[in-house]
Amino acid sequence: MFGPGVTENTPLFPITQAAELAGLHPQTLRQYDRMGLVKPQRTAGQTRRYSMRDVVALREVTRLSAEGVNLEGIKRIIELEKNNGELLSRVRKLEAALADEIMKRQGRRVFAAGSEGEVIPLRTGERAGKANQVVVWNPVWRMWADWMSSPPDRPKKGRGK
Repeated sequence: MFGPGVTENTPLFPITQAAELAGLHPQTLRQYDRMGLVKPQRTAGQTRRYSMRDVVALREVTRLSAEGVNLEGIKRIIELEKNNGELLSRVRKLEAALADEIMKRQGRRVFAAGSEGEVIPLRTGERAGKANQVVVWNPVWRMWADWMSSPPDRPKKGRGK
């Protein structure tokens, strides 16, 4: 989408073009800059230059404003979204580091489930012992047992209640 060396963060647009792309008046962009909603980069002559990411942010501010969110609320939403993005990035890095560490370890941990559902740790290459028991599963029996053990929700015959 962009030429070589140009990214979505490259400041390309002067305030009039950014305002046109966002569907706003240039004075509105100046107000948003003063409030810290969208912070464009500045040239050596201190003129504002907006990136494509800034234009997308301006459109998001417009959308939230049209939904009835005030500017302070929009500022808080933008801050929270930024923090959320940073946290997600950190989680991804930590997950990758953990996965790398697990793959590097010799003798990764292996577990099995016991007959009662407990967790049994095994050494690498060790197999879980086989049970000699036969278990028959019939869901109707389970439903019958549950029904018989639950307190009745109807009055019993002969008691009058």
